[in-house]
Amino acid sequence: MRKIVFCMLFALTGSLVQAQQKQQVNIQKGAVLTIEAPSASDYQHVQFPRKNFIIKRGGIADMKTVLGKKVEIIDYVYTSNGSTKVTLKRVDGKRFFRKFPTITARLEDAIRSGELSQ
Repeated sequence: MRKIVFCMLFALTGSLVQAQQKQQVNIQKGAVLTIEAPSASDYQHVQFPRKNFIIKRGGIADMKTVLGKKVEIIDYVYTSNGSTKVTLKRVDGKRFFRKFPTITARLEDAIRSGELSQ
């Protein structure tokens, strides 16, 4: 009986470890991505500033202005949980909401949810 329980526990642990491994996307600095419509009412994986911060800094808090914009990866960091956090800037040289030169995003999650496309 102990052998059966031990074997089941071993198999379950192996499958959980395999399920938790995230698949990393091959990236390089200078790669161009496109910002798409959010998967929910707000962006979950592309981290824009909150609307009240945009307004306080004198920007225009309209999320429609970022739809379809091309962005370039200027920096990336692999986090401890296995995901990739990227820093993005607009290809056309303008600022996001007229005030923010860069934004950050969790790359794999944003691509999987459709918020960013290659």
